[in-house]
Amino acid sequence: MVTCSMDGRTLTVPKGSTILKAAEQAGIPIPHLCFLKDINEIGACRMCMVEVEGTERLVPACNTAVTEGMVIHTNSPRVRQARKTNLRLILSQHNSNCTVCVRSGNCQLQRLSHDLNIHFQPYEVQLERSHVDLEVPIVREASKCIKCMRCIQICDKIQGMHIWDVAGTGSRTTVDVSYNRSLKNTDCTFCGQCVTHCPTGALTVRDDTNRALRALADPEITTVVQVAPAVRVAWAEAFGLPKRQATTGRMVAALKRIGFDYVFDTNFAADLTIMEEGSELLERLSHRGKYRWPMFTSCCPGWVRFVKTQFPSYTENLSTAKSPQQMFGAVAKSYFAEKMGIDSRKMCVVSIMPCSAKKAECELPTMRNAFGNPDVDVVLTTREMCRLFRSDCIVPGDLEEAPFDSPLGTGTGAAVIFGATGGVMDAALRSAYFLATGTNPDPDAFSKVRGGKPWKEAVFSIPGIGEVRVAVVSGLANTRRLMEAVDSGRVEYDFVEVMACPGGCAGGGGQPIRDGAELASVRGTRLWQMDARTPVRFSHENPDVQALYRTYLKKPLGEKSHHLLHTDHTAWSVEGETSR
Repeated sequence: MVTCSMDGRTLTVPKGSTILKAAEQAGIPIPHLCFLKDINEIGACRMCMVEVEGTERLVPACNTAVTEGMVIHTNSPRVRQARKTNLRLILSQHNSNCTVCVRSGNCQLQRLSHDLNIHFQPYEVQLERSHVDLEVPIVREASKCIKCMRCIQICDKIQGMHIWDVAGTGSRTTVDVSYNRSLKNTDCTFCGQCVTHCPTGALTVRDDTNRALRALADPEITTVVQVAPAVRVAWAEAFGLPKRQATTGRMVAALKRIGFDYVFDTNFAADLTIMEEGSELLERLSHRGKYRWPMFTSCCPGWVRFVKTQFPSYTENLSTAKSPQQMFGAVAKSYFAEKMGIDSRKMCVVSIMPCSAKKAECELPTMRNAFGNPDVDVVLTTREMCRLFRSDCIVPGDLEEAPFDSPLGTGTGAAVIFGATGGVMDAALRSAYFLATGTNPDPDAFSKVRGGKPWKEAVFSIPGIGEVRVAVVSGLANTRRLMEAVDSGRVEYDFVEVMACPGGCAGGGGQPIRDGAELASVRGTRLWQMDARTPVRFSHENPDVQALYRTYLKKPLGEKSHHLLHTDHTAWSVEGETSR
């Protein structure tokens, strides 16, 4: 331990602690823009400068260690002036048209400008220009970039994709796509982690709300919306609702108030996915010699893009089952449209997803119906849904709860955990056990795949099948390590679940942003709690899924199921796809 003085207070902190960490523990606020603990501690923004007695220059609090007897002033006149000057210099290269920025009200730069009482700009504003490409889900506006380097560090250290890099020199230094490429020509997975860690609006997810609004305004279009599991545990953060008001029923009521004709639950399609994927797993386990191992889940489009570009020889190991989003779209425009007498060509299927990569998934050429129309027409993120609520002057906390519509609105506990890392694996094993034995296991029998650990391994015994070696991984840098271990033969698995975002969909790139806070674990825990409270915890016991097979699909992996619910991952390519 070392003892120091900070703003006249004596503090004792562990040796090696930074000034910023010591200040946080003492409740002394020090402003900062670029800092992310253990990820970005480079002092790029110079907003956390403090004065240390005996040191000629101000020092950055984020990467200066406290030493014995150090006397620190965090808010002296010299410090305040330096912070204002530094912030004004940042603003001289920033597009401050906050009124039309999606991050207005949730922007660290905007907040600091207010906190530091900056109301005039003495420096000439010179904005960087760039082309905004709306062909891809991730949008970069160079004029809003503050060169904090967060996106670079997140992509390098957490996701291991190295999409962003520093470009230019001197006053022309900026952040751009690495190697002078455009984003659509890279192997970006569109996971959106760079977006959720950007402190400003320099990186955003493409806004598709107007496409949904045009469909809602057209009286000839039947609008159908589905809501993913992870959305229900995050959407209310944008409105500051307490837990008792942040219910799924109020979210459904708000979507109905907007004007959607039918509001359904992606949990229905998650249960359907388990029926197909679980049956596929048993088919492969029963005929091991016909397949390459391990079998990988295919629910996460960021992961699918990753394996196609980084480890393309393993593409055939992916489950052929479509993701729940795409299964829902296929069923909505076939089974549901026929059941209700609706022309599928006059139906608009909208998805509310915690994910930015889902926008690219629905545009794939393999995700179209017999008429050549997309199974899913529009994908909105959780943040876009919340913006729709605000723009329609909806106050969710004041609404009466409403149920999902039928018959595509029924879900089980096994479906709701799709939004948490380990959830797909857990749900699949529950139903695989039943499909193999005819009896249900304890719904908590596979709890070893749960929890926040980024790479989990377990071995489970299924009667008639034998031991099944499984792994669960989230975050693409962790995924790369797992794939290298698989490729080298250091590990052997039968079934692997992969989620591109750390913590799974709960921490997806389309979820509400709270700067400096990682909420995937908190949200994921709520999903597991929902599963525990749900009366039906097995996908194969979903009554509407049973009715779908009985009256329409006939059986898992059957001819109709294969046509509607499965895909060929080799039938499309990624711009940045390489051979390895």
